[in-house]
Amino acid sequence: MVTRDIITAVPVAFRDDGSLDLAGSRAILRHVAASGNEGAFVVGTTGEFPALSHSERGELVAASVEELSPHMRVVVHVGAASLFEVLALLDQARRAGATEVAVITPYYLPATDTALLDFYRRIAESATGLDVYVYVYRRRTGNFVTPSLMTKLAALPNIVGAKVSEEPLEQIAEYRSVVPSDFVLYTGADRQLGSAAGFGAQGVVSGVSSVLPKPFRALVAALASGDPAATAAAQAAVDDAVDAVAGDMGRMKAVYSLLGVPAGTTRMAMEPPSKEVLARLAQVVERYA
Repeated sequence: MVTRDIITAVPVAFRDDGSLDLAGSRAILRHVAASGNEGAFVVGTTGEFPALSHSERGELVAASVEELSPHMRVVVHVGAASLFEVLALLDQARRAGATEVAVITPYYLPATDTALLDFYRRIAESATGLDVYVYVYRRRTGNFVTPSLMTKLAALPNIVGAKVSEEPLEQIAEYRSVVPSDFVLYTGADRQLGSAAGFGAQGVVSGVSSVLPKPFRALVAALASGDPAATAAAQAAVDDAVDAVAGDMGRMKAVYSLLGVPAGTTRMAMEPPSKEVLARLAQVVERYA
């Protein structure tokens, strides 16, 4: 059976002065809860996790579990630059009621396969009661999980899958060839929802679907129907939405504003959408919201 889960990568709301807007973040979470998607990926890259304090991450995780868990799976990203931080965040997520977590590879300093294996082994040993996803994002972290290393990680207790961002689908297929059949693989490429299953992925982790879920749900339905014309039209709509939003958190916040969701601004150094981009976003909201 082909699985095409949509796991929504959720942004975080910030006020103009950069402070965390928890009420706005809850409004985003409620919008995501109504999407019909299978799950949410919270406090990850789309959530600007490197700019969040430990306590802010705790507040957001607690809010996410409360708002989302009655409606969908919640995967809490607990990644950080050091094992010390990750283990503290792991305990924080567990106390909030999380049952699934993701951990990005360490970043900034290069790490060998031996160091990465030890990093994830220590996490696996501490993750009793949790399902753990390895988060591979070479372009942002500088560190990569080779297929031979993924084989070893997949054999660790509590590690059940991986999220793979900005890698070709052929890399997903290479991972699939070396992990158990029940090991879950997600691509981070929104537009690959339709094609990812052919390379061994169970779905996508999609930031664009956090603001405009309808084209993605329509594509899943069209694929299930087996209608080539409907599938092509649905894929074109997904491509249109992805091209406009471009995985940019500032653009996502602009779409939320158009939808009446008080998402505020970004905390990290990101260029605000231009007038031309805002006009394009208004068009896709009219088409797909």
